[in-house]
Amino acid sequence: MVGALYLHIPFCARKCAYCDFASWATPAGDALMGAYACALGEQLEEAASLGLLEGCETAYVGGGTPTLLGEKDLGRLVEKIVAVAAPSELTCEANPDSLSDEVLLAVREAGATRLSIGVQSLDDGELRELERLHDAACARERVEAAVATGLEVSVDLMCATPGQTPASWDRSLKGAVALGVGHVSVYPLQIEEGTPLDCRFADDPCAWNDPEVQAERMTEAQVALEARGYHRYEVASYARAGKECRHNKAYWTGSPYLGLGTGASSMLDLEGYLRLRLRCPRLPRPPEDAVRARLTVETGRRELAADPRLSALSLSLEFLNEDQAVAEDLMLGARLVEGLRPELVVRARELFGARLDDTVDALLARGLLAERDGRLVPTEQGWLLGNELYGALWGLAPGEVASARC
Repeated sequence: MVGALYLHIPFCARKCAYCDFASWATPAGDALMGAYACALGEQLEEAASLGLLEGCETAYVGGGTPTLLGEKDLGRLVEKIVAVAAPSELTCEANPDSLSDEVLLAVREAGATRLSIGVQSLDDGELRELERLHDAACARERVEAAVATGLEVSVDLMCATPGQTPASWDRSLKGAVALGVGHVSVYPLQIEEGTPLDCRFADDPCAWNDPEVQAERMTEAQVALEARGYHRYEVASYARAGKECRHNKAYWTGSPYLGLGTGASSMLDLEGYLRLRLRCPRLPRPPEDAVRARLTVETGRRELAADPRLSALSLSLEFLNEDQAVAEDLMLGARLVEGLRPELVVRARELFGARLDDTVDALLARGLLAERDGRLVPTEQGWLLGNELYGALWGLAPGEVASARC
């Protein structure tokens, strides 16, 4: 029923200055974390009993900081995922400061296949500005330890941050490569409203985070990583051959996925939604033309730990008709180097007719899309002006998306 599974762990040792994710600073050893992990295990069993996890190929335990759960609770949760979903790729997010040898051993033995480590920078000054708990030496040592386990390892790096220079960015990129990882993700810092970073720089023009600087840093990353044997397969992701994250790609190819945990999002086809509704009668009846449902868990971490029943969840929902679902798939597909699947373009042309051709012609003329080997693919300019590219493709869908809450 779903190709991918996501579990959200909303706990951190400390909130970073830029973070607006669903996560809360939580003391080490807090009993809530163990109770929450057990609750997710119960939800996994319930989802499996509905057949929602049939065909699940990838799973991702994200956050927050999953490694803050410790070896016992995180190990048990990974074991539960393997038991009920049997994904062939299973990734755990990690922060260097909580990635102990014991956690590494536990997740590997429980059945994880990948680690995604939030390094962000290998410059101590930049890490302090971001209010990360680790320093560069800790990051290097923990990434090397992860690589030594035989797990596939990815590192996240952040650009256009306070104090970053072209030289320090280049050192972080080359330093990550030198650690032997097979995958690198690079992201420009987004200054989110209300975060400590936003408050700190409220009266500063933040020239270091200007869109042009972001574009320069992303281009520098492409040059540095491709020169060292990594290929770009998605707007923000680079991998050595065969080391791509399949879970990452699932989000951009229209594959249904199930998200469990506070703040987690799901995308279900109509059959999957109706199966979930059998167990959750509070869920509204979908509109007659709906082909896709998007759900976000609004239940808090304490409430979820106290009552893990799927039927007890508070959810926000969106229902997409076929026009909207196809437009969404076009928009998401434009994040991938391989571009838009030909069969998707054919279906879009059946639905939108001349409007699709006019939109594509305009994007080709602006250099945001290109034709390559019979496919429409995003250009470098298209990625740098992503909001314009994605907005044009999403704009093909008429009408408002139906929404609801329960």
